[in-house]
Amino acid sequence: MVVYRFGKLRLIIVILYFKPEKTHLETNIVITDTHTHLYSEEFDQDRNEMIQRAIDAGVSRFFIPAIDSTCTEAMYELQKNHPNNVFLMMGLHPTYVKDNYLEELQHVENELAKRKFYAVGEIGIDLYWDKTHLPQQQIAFRKQIQLAKQYKLPIVIHCREAFDEIFEILEEEKSPELFGIFHCFTGTYEQALQAISYNMKLGIGGVVTFKNGKIDQFLNQIDLKHIVLETDSPYLAPIPFRGKRNESSYIVNVVDKLAQIYNLSVNDIAAITTENSKAIFGI
Repeated sequence: MVVYRFGKLRLIIVILYFKPEKTHLETNIVITDTHTHLYSEEFDQDRNEMIQRAIDAGVSRFFIPAIDSTCTEAMYELQKNHPNNVFLMMGLHPTYVKDNYLEELQHVENELAKRKFYAVGEIGIDLYWDKTHLPQQQIAFRKQIQLAKQYKLPIVIHCREAFDEIFEILEEEKSPELFGIFHCFTGTYEQALQAISYNMKLGIGGVVTFKNGKIDQFLNQIDLKHIVLETDSPYLAPIPFRGKRNESSYIVNVVDKLAQIYNLSVNDIAAITTENSKAIFGI
């Protein structure tokens, strides 16, 4: 309170300071991590503890992308140990498309025929490190899209330095049966609209918290119904953990950022994006 005196007059100004309350999720709200490599060797020392930290933070649904055949058994073991929280995908990651890619694709096909999966992924094209196997990546991407249609599953797309190549194949394969998630979306507003036009939701993770991430500059122009959350852990940790090992509990930092961008509560962000994930994965 500040008091000013002017002769017999007295002016009292009351200044109130409000400390912003920390936002908390309601207990019935669930956050879904639509893309996390929980089987990664980087979690070998504390995997169960790391998963429990995520569950304690409200993250109780984990969708697990495949890389190649070498990770299959670890994925199955993970689901066996956490049957109520872990949901598996099957696919061949584009950077693992090598000379033996036909054998790897056969493995994908064999596993899809054996058991329940919730998506074909992660699949796509990656030209960041090496363009040598672009033709093989294109073949693998098309083949796995066709498998997804056969099994009525969504696809989860990995795209790096390859938007044009990805969109070309999506245009060729587009149909009501083609749908999924554009994982770790880092494109432009125009590319976001194009991805959405192919029945893809945008996977938003730690990059949205980066100062140079750019997607935060236009994301509020994209209806939240097109957005799902992800970590891509152990990669791409959000601020303030950038550069460190990522984990699913850190997704709350992404929720906070989206709450700012969309001017909604963290509960709304969590609830809406989880419903979006259910629409994609069917669970």
